[in-house]
Amino acid sequence: VQLQASGGGLVQAGGSLRLSCAASGYTFGDYDSGWFRQAPGKEREFVAAIALYATYYTNSVKGRFTISRDTAKNTLYLEMNSLKPEDTAVYYCAARGSASMRSTMAESSYDYWGQGTLVTVSS
Repeated sequence: VQLQASGGGLVQAGGSLRLSCAASGYTFGDYDSGWFRQAPGKEREFVAAIALYATYYTNSVKGRFTISRDTAKNTLYLEMNSLKPEDTAVYYCAARGSASMRSTMAESSYDYWGQGTLVTVSS
């Protein structure tokens, strides 16, 4: 399984970016998938996840970020609007390899990880 994240870059505060995560050897939609981020000097944190019929967001991005998947393209997306400097981080896509009762928001719930894409929001 390989996950390839892309779409990061430098954007001014208030701007938008769309991150993509393409998968090989894995089908998005079989199990939960999500996005995490790691800001400089901080631990990696949950951002958003998508299950079969539900989406989940950390409070700080609710109303600004939207997670989605395109099964035809087998790609996971994170649409980010109204970006703030505090959104600056390396963003990682992740996917579960099986059904589990573990929390959708926990890093340990995910079996496969992309390499990360850097998002920098300038003030």
